[in-house]
Amino acid sequence: MIETLNPLLKNYRFILASQSPRRKALLQQFGLQFEVEVRPVDEDFPESATPAEAAEYIARKKGEAFPVKELEKNTMIITADTVVAIGNEILGKPFDYEHAREILESLSSRHHEVITAVSLKTRSRQQVFSVSTRVFFKNLNREEIDFYINAYQPYDKAGAYGIQEWIGFAAITRIEGSYFNVVGLPVHALYQKLLVWDAY
Repeated sequence: MIETLNPLLKNYRFILASQSPRRKALLQQFGLQFEVEVRPVDEDFPESATPAEAAEYIARKKGEAFPVKELEKNTMIITADTVVAIGNEILGKPFDYEHAREILESLSSRHHEVITAVSLKTRSRQQVFSVSTRVFFKNLNREEIDFYINAYQPYDKAGAYGIQEWIGFAAITRIEGSYFNVVGLPVHALYQKLLVWDAY
């Protein structure tokens, strides 16, 4: 339990503001006691934003959906957003089958960046940070792409894939950085932030 390593956190009420089952599972495995509460947020971001800036902008916006006046003294809101990018081109979630195929074809035989931004918000402050992981794909043929889309329906995933699914075993040759960041939450970085949260 994280509270045993930083006793100051034992009185906190943590709220994960995310619909992602992957983020929920990661926090549960991490040992953090939390509730889930999601509020609707417009996920648009400035056109001039870099991938990291876009992810941080949206994560911050998700946190701002919880006004300070509504937060009790020791409530912490955890929000996150994951962006997949080739260079400065951000690849969003696929809106249909053909778009998913197009995205996966663009990832084939090259590397891309997965950036996850996290916002931690309490009544006293909001801190936003991001972590980037480089992911390398082998060449994907049409049959592999079609199999993955049909079997896993990756329409809720940025970049049209989940590293924890079949495609992660069969197509990803290596990664540089945090695996859990690609899944959807850089737990290692979150841990470090929580350890020192009340030291500020």
